[in-house]
Amino acid sequence: MPRSRTNTAATTSRARVADVAPPTVERLWTIGEVSAFLGIPVATLHQWRYLGTGPDAYRVGKHLRYSPVAVQAWLESECRREVSA
Repeated sequence: MPRSRTNTAATTSRARVADVAPPTVERLWTIGEVSAFLGIPVATLHQWRYLGTGPDAYRVGKHLRYSPVAVQAWLESECRREVSA
């Protein structure tokens, strides 16, 4: 007898997983990604964090993570500050 029957529980489970929308929160950037985006060394980001002058970062365990929106807002505010100075 051929085994052509499908497991309906597994099929239903896969269908439910496929129907779930992806998360709506943007993925946080690593310090390397922020460094590449801004075109500056990682060491500069560490120094800015120490001095409290760089973009806000979150500590997730032992890692730093940055919100892309916060980094872009920080960059825009820094550019405005430089122009008006």
